[in-house]
Amino acid sequence: MNKLAIVGASGHGKVVADLAEVLGYSVVFFDDAYPKQKSIEHWSVIGTFKDLFSAQKKYPNVIVAIGNNNIRFSFGCQLLQANFNLPILIHPSAIVSQYAKISAGTVVFANAVVNAFASIEAHCIINTGAIVEHDCVLGSAVHLSPNAALAGGSVIGDLSWLGIGCVTRQLITIGESVVVGANATVIKDISSHETVVGSPAISIKK
Repeated sequence: MNKLAIVGASGHGKVVADLAEVLGYSVVFFDDAYPKQKSIEHWSVIGTFKDLFSAQKKYPNVIVAIGNNNIRFSFGCQLLQANFNLPILIHPSAIVSQYAKISAGTVVFANAVVNAFASIEAHCIINTGAIVEHDCVLGSAVHLSPNAALAGGSVIGDLSWLGIGCVTRQLITIGESVVVGANATVIKDISSHETVVGSPAISIKK
């Protein structure tokens, strides 16, 4: 059985661990709360993020399971630079086109759909039931929350977070580090570093 080290002993980490076990991995956690925290549910926490680098021979496969996009991106880049393997985890119930591109360290959860010629960069979270339609482009460390739906040709910038149940119109561009609120409807382009809410979505913070 392949071993998988998961960085981030949190709620999101538990969901990633469950998915990893479905895919046949045995799981241990690394978290900076160690040694105060030595377990999460029935899984062991055996070291900090820094400790992982000295354990690379034993744990070459790593996934960063931290919901904060900036931290996940930073940790993921450090691991790739150190030549760790960051697998792509795709739930068996997800539908992923043979023509889609998904990059290292991305997780695709149950009942998600990634359609033809969509492109998803490294360290993304495609959460439960999310839809990435044809020709969408997601930058690095994007988080699509459960049931978020991107219409065809949508472009999402690095580090953006799209809340549960939100939707985009086709061919929309959302910039970097954007926050889209729950159930928002995005019908026009959103510039970087905006927070938008509502239907139609309007900016409330930049």
